[in-house]
Amino acid sequence: MASGLLSKTLFAHRLLKSSTFLPSSKPQFFLSAINKKPFYSQAAPTYFSYKVVGSVTCCIASSRVGTRAAFSKLAVSSNESVVSVDWLHANLKEPDIKVLDASWYMPNEQRNPLQEYQVAHIPGALFFDVDGISDRTTNLPHMLPSEEAFAAAVSALGIENKDGVVVYDGKGIFSAARVWWMFRVFGHDRVWVLDGGLPRWRASGYDVESSASGDAILKASAASEAIEKVYQGQTVAPITFQTKFRPHLVWTLDQVWKNIDGTTYQHIDARSKARFDGVAPEPRKGIRSGHVPGSKCIPFPQMLDSSQTLLSNEELKKKFDQEGISLDKPIVTSCGTGVTACILALGLHQLGKTDVPVYDGSWTEWGGHPDAPVATSEA
Repeated sequence: MASGLLSKTLFAHRLLKSSTFLPSSKPQFFLSAINKKPFYSQAAPTYFSYKVVGSVTCCIASSRVGTRAAFSKLAVSSNESVVSVDWLHANLKEPDIKVLDASWYMPNEQRNPLQEYQVAHIPGALFFDVDGISDRTTNLPHMLPSEEAFAAAVSALGIENKDGVVVYDGKGIFSAARVWWMFRVFGHDRVWVLDGGLPRWRASGYDVESSASGDAILKASAASEAIEKVYQGQTVAPITFQTKFRPHLVWTLDQVWKNIDGTTYQHIDARSKARFDGVAPEPRKGIRSGHVPGSKCIPFPQMLDSSQTLLSNEELKKKFDQEGISLDKPIVTSCGTGVTACILALGLHQLGKTDVPVYDGSWTEWGGHPDAPVATSEA
């Protein structure tokens, strides 16, 4: 959806002026992504330095009062799935941290993510087109692109393998989880979702800007063009991002079908209970209502609190326990089009289950297949 508007908006950015909101002088609170409890706070002016050790990103915070300085390390491991807005604000200008606005909305919401990005985004963030950076050989929406296509698009955005990537969206945690999963599928572990997304960032008083220079829009357009070239058989250069495909993180229709009989994996559907039960119509025409036989329903909002941030580990585990999901057994997730299934995978990753596959085609593919079995639930 957004990719078709890129060329039309290349000139529009010149008309937009930067909008900036000054942050308050409140103390900085740094949250552990594991237990979400503040472990360092400092009311005095705070200065930051940054380094990367292996897969762990470290921020050194120093509060200078007179001639004395107190230091505290903030580390985010690739085993964690989210980072706080305070962490990102402290590390925003580091050259090895790349920020992506991966906002995407359901068609019936009538929201344009690219236009919203133009109006306000985290400073320095690049726009990642969820619909555009996708498989161009299928009619299914935003399916995972090929390795070559993903590498070309991400390289066009200026991302390299050494970079840490922070992904956010305009809802809190929604489509950002999809892009987090995509990077992991292609072998990049140093990727995190911004907990609470743009709403949390703005609520914390941090700056936003518009693309006055147009550089980010040009990069987004270049990424879309790179995808097109790859699928047309053309060579794209330079490639700064090398992929390493992890097939165990992606499921196909055949794998889901085989799992109905074998039930090796616990299948969790992230759609609403009404859609899962088959009592509410699907938002896309021609798709049957119901669910994959044997699957269970945990709607994706159950992973989030009222501020659209990820629940604590204890609360997350309780949600899965309530539906009889064992964290000791394999799990696969699905949804409508492979977006919100990634929010379930994000929550499970936070609980230590880092090998959860997502059924990429999800219900749009399954419900649209004339021979695929469909179950419904009685009221």
